[in-house]
Amino acid sequence: RTYIVEDNATIRENLIGTLEELAEVQAIGCAETEDEGKAWLTAHAAQWDLAIVDLFLKQGSGLGVLKACRERNPEQKVVVLTNYATPDIRVRCHQLGVDAVFDKSNEIEALIDFCLEMKGNA
Repeated sequence: RTYIVEDNATIRENLIGTLEELAEVQAIGCAETEDEGKAWLTAHAAQWDLAIVDLFLKQGSGLGVLKACRERNPEQKVVVLTNYATPDIRVRCHQLGVDAVFDKSNEIEALIDFCLEMKGNA
């Protein structure tokens, strides 16, 4: 059960299609803004297993979403999927408790592997 915070509709739809097909991910919802993402993920705390968060959103930042997810259950995972996976961004994300950071341009396969590994551990 995956919730996606991504403001680009094309990227979001392609990501959902790819993950549903290749990683057997069930997309249960999505948000385009920090406020939407924080509100849904915290209000439905027991209803998701994975959150995929972009850092640059229509409103706010994915960093705010990450902060809101810090008090999640240990089996729930939060990953960042961004075009800006710099070493500094990776460090900042890990400080916020993120399980992994993936670059949109060249690490989609690693994200799929992460999802498959999660499914195998479930």
